[in-house]
Amino acid sequence: MSKLTRDPVLLTLFRMAAPMLVGTVAINTYNFVDTLFIARLGTIPLAAMGFTFPVVTLLTFVAGGIGTGVTTLTSHALGRKKHEDASRIVTHGIGLVVIVAALISIVGFLTMSSVFSMLGADARTLPLVSKYMSCWYAGAAFMALPMMGNGILISLGDSKAASSFMLLGAILNCILDPIMIFGFAGIPAMGMWGAALATVIAQAISTAWLAYLLIVKHKIFKINKLSSGGFFNSCSSILKFAIPSILSMILMPVSSAVLTKLISSYGNEAIAAASAAGRVEMFSYIIPMALGMSLVPFVSQNYGGGHLDRIYQARRYSVRFALLYGIAVAAILFAAAPLISMLFTNDDSVKEIFVLYMRIASFGFGMMEVHRYCGFFLTGIHLPILSTLLNVVRIIVLLLPLSFLGSSLFGIKGIFAGRLLTDLIAGTVGIITVAVLLKSMVRKGKQIVQDVAIGQM
Repeated sequence: MSKLTRDPVLLTLFRMAAPMLVGTVAINTYNFVDTLFIARLGTIPLAAMGFTFPVVTLLTFVAGGIGTGVTTLTSHALGRKKHEDASRIVTHGIGLVVIVAALISIVGFLTMSSVFSMLGADARTLPLVSKYMSCWYAGAAFMALPMMGNGILISLGDSKAASSFMLLGAILNCILDPIMIFGFAGIPAMGMWGAALATVIAQAISTAWLAYLLIVKHKIFKINKLSSGGFFNSCSSILKFAIPSILSMILMPVSSAVLTKLISSYGNEAIAAASAAGRVEMFSYIIPMALGMSLVPFVSQNYGGGHLDRIYQARRYSVRFALLYGIAVAAILFAAAPLISMLFTNDDSVKEIFVLYMRIASFGFGMMEVHRYCGFFLTGIHLPILSTLLNVVRIIVLLLPLSFLGSSLFGIKGIFAGRLLTDLIAGTVGIITVAVLLKSMVRKGKQIVQDVAIGQM
């Protein structure tokens, strides 16, 4: 019997989350460090950085969604002791990610000016955005592969390697950023372009290490399988799992783009403040994100074994943790917002908007994490479509209408209040949805069998 279905629930979740914490820290460090150093260049470069966020996030989520499909199928194949099937899935999955990244890059280069102008970039910010994104698009494949590789290594049981190779990239980025942005020892200052170049180099080195781990250590990536047939069948199987995940995650950059356009109507100072605040918010989710990454495999295994009592316990522990953590973070950010703002800017207008964001929106961060956890629970009990619908409700039904309504009634403060209301309502809807489904399963005495769709792959 697996430890996930046998050991104490709280201890099991802790054991799973702890090694993933390093990886989540590394993932979130990239944008945070880039923003921190670019802020030293002034308000306009910081605002330009804000315009890049929706597009960068788009590729992140597309790669993450494909990674979900690859990781799920790889884990299943390894569980059946079908190493060749696992190798085929990994090899074809990596090929798929490279193709998708290349397509995004090509489209991105061709539409760069029109897309970012549509997002609200003006004559001052658009040239800086173009410099950053021209380098970023060129290295898009290096951005995407480590995201997927992290999940593959975890499915192989090598969580330490998964965390360490992500940490390597983050450390390299921290070292290279100031050198590339401001110049050092004969290396010229490259500004925004240097920030993107530092990230591409760091991710390229991480990708090289990932290749060693998959090819040499685990012998699961085999280049000859790319020409051995079955590529389209593998991609089809991967996308059956990936598409709901991609659709769910892709809503976030789309909504981010719309809100960026809305906030840009209040000036570059507002964009700069929202950009900096968004990085701080992302960083605040590192610890709960590590637990969230543990929930899908835990819930899925216990769901398959019919251990609904353990799923109940996991839900109770995770929701309590998210709420307590959210309250603590909100209190810290409320008190420390003025000090944190000084890390990013000396512009008083930017500081004022940054503090306003933190002192309003942060009180919904806990419920935002509850909403996210509920989506993981739904995925774990094989209801990814319902998980996607929860995100549709949060973004399409709540976030966008409330943000526009708040803006029209109360200005930029209303946008932040709309975000707070969204998180409070969405978290509540998630809790109720999962509770009703679990009670229904217990009432019916439902016993879960192995997923036929996977078994027939």
